[in-house]
Amino acid sequence: MTSTGIGLSAALLASALAIAAATPARAADEEVKDFLLNNGMEVVVIPDHRAPIVTHMVWYKIGSADEPPGKSGIAHFFEHLMFKATTNHAAGEFDRAVADIGGSNNAFTSYDYTAFHETVPPSALEQMMGFEADRMRNLILTDDVIKTERDVILEERRSRIDSNPQAVLDEEVDATLWQNQPYRIPVIGWMHEMEQLNRPDATAFYDRYYRPNNAVLVVAGDADPDAVKAMAERTYGKVARGPDLPPRIRPVEPEQNTKRTVTLTDARVSVPSFSTQWVVPSYHTGKPGEGEALDLLAEILGGGNRSRLYQELVVKQGIASDAGAYFQGTMLDATNFAVYGSPRGDAKLSDVEAAVDAEVTRIVKDGVTDDELERAKTRYVRSMIFARDKQDDMANMYGSTLATGGNVKDVLEWPDRIRKVTAAEVKAAARYLVLDRSTTGYLLPQQQAEN
Repeated sequence: MTSTGIGLSAALLASALAIAAATPARAADEEVKDFLLNNGMEVVVIPDHRAPIVTHMVWYKIGSADEPPGKSGIAHFFEHLMFKATTNHAAGEFDRAVADIGGSNNAFTSYDYTAFHETVPPSALEQMMGFEADRMRNLILTDDVIKTERDVILEERRSRIDSNPQAVLDEEVDATLWQNQPYRIPVIGWMHEMEQLNRPDATAFYDRYYRPNNAVLVVAGDADPDAVKAMAERTYGKVARGPDLPPRIRPVEPEQNTKRTVTLTDARVSVPSFSTQWVVPSYHTGKPGEGEALDLLAEILGGGNRSRLYQELVVKQGIASDAGAYFQGTMLDATNFAVYGSPRGDAKLSDVEAAVDAEVTRIVKDGVTDDELERAKTRYVRSMIFARDKQDDMANMYGSTLATGGNVKDVLEWPDRIRKVTAAEVKAAARYLVLDRSTTGYLLPQQQAEN
């Protein structure tokens, strides 16, 4: 088994966080527990005894946006290297141990964190901790290992990005939207920099960031917090604390004063589409309540088949096959808010874009009604019922929050903060959606560009 590579897509991430963030404080009848090991590793336990399984995740507070200049892709590259041999286990031994007990394991890299996870029977939890604690510091990194896995990530880029018109456009839009922040650089890296990654790069990255005091352990499922603490102390607790890392202070995005467009035409595209994005505050960088207001704004504007965009463009006008909006709230720095759409039938992409722009303009000018706001709040809070049944949703929600400057209290109090958002606060959040200060990407069929 190998690592998954890059994390969730923007829309999928936004959807997952909307569901996950509404998870109740209790998964079953026990409260979430949070504690620190002596070496600085934070541990969160989310008990849920309804099924004899447990999800074990290690989140490192290091992502692609933390990479040194000229070393794009090193975070994702190192995610792959973590599956190689250690001084205690041969390459592939960890994966085989998980498979032998009918479990699953994988990993992903994002802008702000890298996470490794296993879902196994509770009896195997300490074994998983032992494997993860071992590879935290005991990897064997040779030139041959580096070369072989570098070839793997280069091929991954060719197959997942370079051969996919939508992925290519997404990269170019990101590089245009972000003028200063490192979010402009793709998580997987730029090809010409990936080709130069070497063993000294990997070793320096490993020694700096893969330390217990830069990691969060999340255990969700059929586990007792006291037993988890004892197991964590026997495994992770033996790993020496690393040097204290400086605060994660990155370049700040300047004020944006122009409308920019990026267009990609490709013969493989059959249905045109567009997206318009804005730089907005995240939960971490915004004022109190601003992230919640932006979440609800995205829900009302384009968060599903009850949203304004869907009802107006898909149901009433019938000009769009798809239309929506999303907000990526759990980012360490400023984040993006997006609207998107695709035409249906004989409708033109320009018609869809004009209709989307009209809905954005209307919500900026007039705000939202108390009634639709209450319905959006209800949908968000009710989603907890479904999130309760997914250990990985709960583990992802806590892990992503703690890895980006939040804490357990932020997660527990989220539903109450959502309930307190007013219509005036949603309208205030909509002030960021200025069409003359946006970045729009167009994905067009080849014949449309030629006409």
